[in-house]
Amino acid sequence: MSSDAQYIASVVATYWFVSISMVYLNKVLMSNDGISIDAPLFVTWYQCIITALICWTAGEVAQRMQKKAELLPKTNDDAPAAGKKSFFSQFPKAEYQKATGQKVFPLSVVFVGMITFNNLCLKWVEVSFYNVARSLTIVFNVVLSKAMLGSPTSPRTLMCLGVVILGFFMGSSGEVNFSFKGTVAGICSSLFVSLNSIFTKKVLPAVDNDHWRLTFYNNVNACILFLPLILYYETSTIIAAMSHQLTSTMFWSAMTVAGFFGFSIGIVTVLQIKATSPLSHNISGTAKAAVQSMMAFYIWGNQPTFMGVLGIFTVLGGSLMYTLVKMKENSAGGARKAAPPSPAKEQELRKA
Repeated sequence: MSSDAQYIASVVATYWFVSISMVYLNKVLMSNDGISIDAPLFVTWYQCIITALICWTAGEVAQRMQKKAELLPKTNDDAPAAGKKSFFSQFPKAEYQKATGQKVFPLSVVFVGMITFNNLCLKWVEVSFYNVARSLTIVFNVVLSKAMLGSPTSPRTLMCLGVVILGFFMGSSGEVNFSFKGTVAGICSSLFVSLNSIFTKKVLPAVDNDHWRLTFYNNVNACILFLPLILYYETSTIIAAMSHQLTSTMFWSAMTVAGFFGFSIGIVTVLQIKATSPLSHNISGTAKAAVQSMMAFYIWGNQPTFMGVLGIFTVLGGSLMYTLVKMKENSAGGARKAAPPSPAKEQELRKA
């Protein structure tokens, strides 16, 4: 195996490991009373703190490395001597400015809704059904892009959405331990994921189009937004856990590792896209979701049914078809440059 192939295989394997581990560990934190507590908002709030701290630490390391680089001998072009770019160079200095925080605030509200409903869905549904419960994201993507951005929708795209919706109902009807509130939480999570992608594009200019700076502001704002919700809904639960889980090293270790995985998934996603391609990344994500669901039947003891498994693969197949169709449409749109695209069309092409 060539060195390039080994690198690609290692990146894809890392993406799979981080992504699957994050889902499984969050499931433990959301539903295992022996290890965690029945306070999903508190668990999610702590993970936001970890992400914000990692962003701040990475930014500080980047600043120190930059200062050291400036002390290196100068070249003929009055620049520091050339060297390999550091991993930390991608992280900006994490400084919270009130004016910028206010501009990011609407996105942060959506972000809080997204991660809250995502974790509630994971808490209430079986892990094997998790991907089906959250499968309507692409449906909301198309609907909201049409409603908010005026993006056109092709018949092929509608056919793919029909397959996903069919798989959603098949998986729901085949789920032995079906949770209505968990499924509703999954649908709400899908809606907020779609809103998050649209609001992100609108807010990015406020942070100089820097995704890591946006991640820092988003998580700091989320830490603030979660506090009144925790105080109202989970104060008694947290107080009751003071003498048990909240003094457990295992609990805080699991919480911290889950927060680290939540931060790491952004890094490994970018690495996989750079090592392969956007299409290969989506194919890898689809295959990962299938393996994640099948493993859940064994690890978590979820009872499989023919209709439930068929629903999982119908949803994943429809999602993969949607990816292929959108990429083909985008390629065809890029080839036709006789006239410049409208702003709405440009946004659709970037979104796909």
